[in-house]
Amino acid sequence: MLDIVPPTRGPNNQKRNVQKSQRLRGHTLDDARARLFGGASIGIANNQPKTREQPATPINNESVGNGDREQVAAKKRLRLGRPRPMDWWRAWSKKRKIITVFITLLLVSGGVVAATSSQFWGNAQPELSIIKHKKTAPPAPTTVASPLSGVQVSPAEAARPVTGIMIENSPDSRPQSGLQEAGAVFEAIAEGGITRFLTLYQETRPGYVGPVRSLRPYYIDFAGQFDAPIAHVGGSPEALAQIRNGGKDLDQFFNSGAYWRVNSRYAPHNVYTNFDKLDALNTSKGYTKSDVKPWPRKVEKKAKATKTANGQTTPPPAPTAAKIDMAISSSLYNSHYDYDAATNSYARSQGGAPHIAITDEAGNTAQLKPKVVIALIVPFSIVDSSGHSGYSINGSGTGYIFQDGGVTEVTWSKADRTSPIEFKDTAGTTVPLNPGQTWVTLLATSDKLTYTP
Repeated sequence: MLDIVPPTRGPNNQKRNVQKSQRLRGHTLDDARARLFGGASIGIANNQPKTREQPATPINNESVGNGDREQVAAKKRLRLGRPRPMDWWRAWSKKRKIITVFITLLLVSGGVVAATSSQFWGNAQPELSIIKHKKTAPPAPTTVASPLSGVQVSPAEAARPVTGIMIENSPDSRPQSGLQEAGAVFEAIAEGGITRFLTLYQETRPGYVGPVRSLRPYYIDFAGQFDAPIAHVGGSPEALAQIRNGGKDLDQFFNSGAYWRVNSRYAPHNVYTNFDKLDALNTSKGYTKSDVKPWPRKVEKKAKATKTANGQTTPPPAPTAAKIDMAISSSLYNSHYDYDAATNSYARSQGGAPHIAITDEAGNTAQLKPKVVIALIVPFSIVDSSGHSGYSINGSGTGYIFQDGGVTEVTWSKADRTSPIEFKDTAGTTVPLNPGQTWVTLLATSDKLTYTP
């Protein structure tokens, strides 16, 4: 083992500059050659075996730690191109290692936290999801307004066909049956001053209706607005020609099974029917629905007492038309109405007595109380030698609507047979009606009508 000192003389004995270096102890010749020529360690002769490399050791007596020696040796091996595994790490300073470890730990811990958050917290984050709800039809209404009367009824009842029945009003026919259940009643003179009613039914199905009598043309006009077949027993020649030419005819002459005669009255005041029979007859003829052109309706407004600011009770306003008289013909047929504030209806009388109707075959009765009373001023005439009446119903004229205890003067109009009768006030605004039975009476002139508060 030699102590190697770098030479101070070069070739031709020329002096050379040599950097001062720490003298090293324990270096081999191979180490010296490697240091001088920058190459790998080689033997003195080709057949000289390589000697084991020993770590460099300073020649002074300073103590060197194992970590420092490893760092120096690793740097040397890296410089000589003979690195061992992990020499890049051993060659780093302690400070650099600490910084590197710290940064690495930060990066690793950040990745772990991110992964953990994604795994455990990600599911808790609200997710954007689009839920397509299938469109469902709205629930079917439980009630609807009756096209005929305006009252709330079931959809099935509102879909029933409107059916008209001709009801007699001579003294021998009284009291009639089924009038109280009609949605609308049209009253006019048939002949000889005797009045007759066209009664219309839709949601109601009375089991006892009559006496049924003959038809006139203007009743067909009334029924046209409601697209209603008409039950009748014969009629005037003109009426029969019209109803049989495109009308909906339920004539007893050709459909006797839908009618019967009672023994308690003599003919011709004893023909009755019911809706079990009429429904079956309508179905057999295909009259299963009606193209109704309904009257506009409004919310019923009853007169009510009110309270003032000081707590005093003010009685409801007095009706402006509480008593109504219609002189349609003679005293046997003239009608009178008394307004009933409690029920917001009009109690009907005729011939000087309450007009009652039989409600069932047992003979129970009830006074007629329509919700709306209408007087139409319509020109009247006698159209044939038999004394049959004629009315110019397809046109216009003056009318009076009684409801809610008051009266509204209107202009009525009807364009043709199937058009509705329209009502407009003096301002030209359509007048809606209360729901319930509407009773329409035809008067020849306005002076046939009187009313008082």
